[in-house]
Amino acid sequence: MAQRNSKLLDMLTGYAAAHQHPFNIFVHLLGIPLIMFGALIAFSWLGLDVGGFRITLAHLLLLAFFMFYMTLDTLFALVFLFFGALLTYVAVQMGTWPIAQSATIAAACFFGGYAAQFVGHAVERSMPVLVKHPVQANLAAPFFTVVEVFKLLGLRDELFNAVQQRIAEQRKEPA
Repeated sequence: MAQRNSKLLDMLTGYAAAHQHPFNIFVHLLGIPLIMFGALIAFSWLGLDVGGFRITLAHLLLLAFFMFYMTLDTLFALVFLFFGALLTYVAVQMGTWPIAQSATIAAACFFGGYAAQFVGHAVERSMPVLVKHPVQANLAAPFFTVVEVFKLLGLRDELFNAVQQRIAEQRKEPA
């Protein structure tokens, strides 16, 4: 599969190259969902009632991310959708709380998650992708969280072996 989807392999290689240290990976596994949760709470404040259902910007964001991730890998996208839907559900519920309360939680999660990312990259001694490519980093980060969980569980080893091989080859190339 990794050989057939070079877009996926390119993205994973670029991301993984800056995320090799176990501490950095750990804080990303915590920080990225926190960032996403904080953003989803804020996006839940904007919505419309459609046919008895409340559709918020948080729901639309989840759907847009899922559709983009489907272009990369179906299994990773479906796992993202499952956990993203749970996160969105809780965020939308919190978004109905008084604004002072939900905004405080949203801000703490969002900014705390980003602070964790910078601490992780300081330990790794690598520049966060966010600094170089902020849009790409924010689009890709939730996807990579799912990917990293697969890696930790020992699933799809052939993909991760191909990624590590490409990283090793890139590091051998002259700068």
